[in-house]
Amino acid sequence: MGVTVGTPPGGETSLSIGMLAEAAGVSVKTVRYYSDQGLLPGAQRSAGGHRRYGTAALARLRQLRGLRALGLSLPTAGEVAAGELALDRALADQRAELARQLTELRWREAALAALADHPEELLTLGEALRAAPGLDVLATFWRRVLPVRLPTGLKSAIVDVVLPELPAEPTPRQALAYARLHALGSDRKLAAAARPPAGKDTRSLTLTYQGTSEAYRLALAELARGAEPGPGEALDAYVAAFARGAGRVDDAAFRRELATFEPTHPVISRYWQLVRVLHPGPTMGDAHDWISAALRLAS
Repeated sequence: MGVTVGTPPGGETSLSIGMLAEAAGVSVKTVRYYSDQGLLPGAQRSAGGHRRYGTAALARLRQLRGLRALGLSLPTAGEVAAGELALDRALADQRAELARQLTELRWREAALAALADHPEELLTLGEALRAAPGLDVLATFWRRVLPVRLPTGLKSAIVDVVLPELPAEPTPRQALAYARLHALGSDRKLAAAARPPAGKDTRSLTLTYQGTSEAYRLALAELARGAEPGPGEALDAYVAAFARGAGRVDDAAFRRELATFEPTHPVISRYWQLVRVLHPGPTMGDAHDWISAALRLAS
């Protein structure tokens, strides 16, 4: 059934609140709420004190209804309808939010599949996926592991490169690896155990970590091209970093000594083992293993 509207002497269509609600396909309660929130053009009052709306209110209400049906929040829909927010910007934001939600759902689906195969991991999976997967816990873990006296900027740069990239469509195996990684990263005792012993001054620490970061970058390039461990820039940068930090000379004796030293703590080894499940390409852990192998071969 259509809605018959009245036309006052001024020529503007006049709709009661009930007529407006029926024409827009919403409830009277919705019209009243939107009107009270200032989302509709101001209503006139009839001689009897009842609200009357024009065609602009009907157009605005239909626009709001359409935007809300597509998932936009009421405040955002109101800004778009009022011309305060560009439609393309609002739609881009909404698509980004939907992508985030879909990723979170895929992680939950993968976690459920992982739990079906590993029911003993219930608490680990449940704790890790109480919220959307993220890297904050792992970033905090590395800040606890790295030496306290390391300069803040250098520490942040290192944290940035050791964090894995989380897949948008994880497999059950990846969901389980993430949960185990989250548990490892949440354990303060493990971080404390993996922290290198104190002893070096700030300058020596900075020189060592800056140099090894560059060495790992060079080793990743070698890994990317499929090179076997061996002499070259990556190994030289690694040895030079430790030599500078220790106030030593990079010679054959120092390289033999360095080759017998295994700086990777079991907790860190476990971290990289789990990251390899999440990360499709070579990791910083792989770069360290490549350099260690090159050092042993050269010594």
